[in-house]
Amino acid sequence: MEKCARMAAVATAVPPFVLRQEELMDRFGGLFPNLSAEAEARMLPVFENAGIDTRYSCVPLDWYERPHGWAEKNRLFVENAVDLLEVAAGCALEKAGMAITDMDAIISVSTTGIATPSLDALVMERMGARRDVERLPIFGLGCAGGVIGLARAATMARSRPGGAVLLLVVELCALTFRRADESKSNLVATALFGDGAAAAVITAGGDGAGPAITASGEHTWPNSLDIMGWSVEDDGLGVIFSRDIPSLTRSAFRDAALEFLRANGLTLDQVDEFVCHPGGAKVLDALEEAFGLAPGELHIPRQILRQYGNMSAVTVLFVLDSVLQAGRSGRYLLSTLGPGFTAAYLTMDNS
Repeated sequence: MEKCARMAAVATAVPPFVLRQEELMDRFGGLFPNLSAEAEARMLPVFENAGIDTRYSCVPLDWYERPHGWAEKNRLFVENAVDLLEVAAGCALEKAGMAITDMDAIISVSTTGIATPSLDALVMERMGARRDVERLPIFGLGCAGGVIGLARAATMARSRPGGAVLLLVVELCALTFRRADESKSNLVATALFGDGAAAAVITAGGDGAGPAITASGEHTWPNSLDIMGWSVEDDGLGVIFSRDIPSLTRSAFRDAALEFLRANGLTLDQVDEFVCHPGGAKVLDALEEAFGLAPGELHIPRQILRQYGNMSAVTVLFVLDSVLQAGRSGRYLLSTLGPGFTAAYLTMDNS
């Protein structure tokens, strides 16, 4: 009989610099010095309506008002990603009552920078993991990385009953800012993106504590590669956002979610808590409509968006951590959308 995987602990971390939405609006001209006054007037409402008050950044606001190349941005990514992951991992291990040497495998998930050796190797060396630990770096999943990372960690944990897997997720989305890019996608990203990290300890077998990871699944739509992703430019990663994401969330995302639930013997009525990635205010509106929820019912995802912005793959783990801290019991449905174009789902039982 297959052993159940459980999330023994989850923890989050943010970098030291706070980006306040009002201050970003006041300094909009410094962020985009070549943008016309008319274009600026059209874009400022994007910031006002983003549903965000604060975000966190690994560099101060002044940094964004100067040009920077890909090499500098990626160096900052590696340095800060490892620092944040060490903090998040240390906190998760402490919550779980375990040590880094108890970990049999380490998974790292990120899409906002490149590291070779990979982030898991760098964290392993920094924290003193065992020499026989298995490593799995995952790149390119974007916002779907948090949910898919949990699913992969559960699979690895079930393959070694009695063992433990450390999941590391970090995204420094704000570092991808490109001040010379005046496309609407980049302007929207500037209004949404923040930096953060999360870590989770996944165990299997025995009488482990924590919510059980009961099922996971994905759906990738055909002919959808251009909906979400990055382009590689001289000054960094260029964001690709389709304007159709909210409408796709209302229609195609719901159908895929219903199919995932049906395949696992469930219906929407049997979900007690919707742990959704808050990609943006409009996406949350679409998710509430897709899941048949009342407007504003996704309170915790909206709160995370307001406090931290969109941290890509990391954000859903911030939502999950907040749901657990609030003492919400029952069946959770974790969901998100990422490049591919892919929906990722995962159910947890926190009875």
